[in-house]
Amino acid sequence: MSKYMLIMRGTDETNAAMMANLDEMMATTRQFIEDMMKADVLVAAEGLDDPRQGVVVDFGGEAPVVTDGPYGETRELFGGYFLLDVATKQEAVEWARRVPAVRGSKIEVRRVAEADEVPQGGESSGQI
Repeated sequence: MSKYMLIMRGTDETNAAMMANLDEMMATTRQFIEDMMKADVLVAAEGLDDPRQGVVVDFGGEAPVVTDGPYGETRELFGGYFLLDVATKQEAVEWARRVPAVRGSKIEVRRVAEADEVPQGGESSGQI
């Protein structure tokens, strides 16, 4: 089994569409979560607060700079995630295809690296 993160990515427009149908989206999402729990694949699921409530710590200069609000342009924002423990990448993709999402949204599927895959003691493979 491997862990995969289904990262919900939306835009200002998709977030507005979701809010317009919030009750329906929440009911559909609750059912989706129940389905994942019954299948014993759900590890965690979280949604994020409005990006305007966050801050960005930018390490682009000599000292970190903290600014309010979302990073860069808000054409695409990370809105939350589902963390699954499944047998294959394809199984993770199949769950991603079932995520209740509005038209224009995207779900990024990423495998979570195991501890033994992280470079140790000065090794640098360029990947985690």
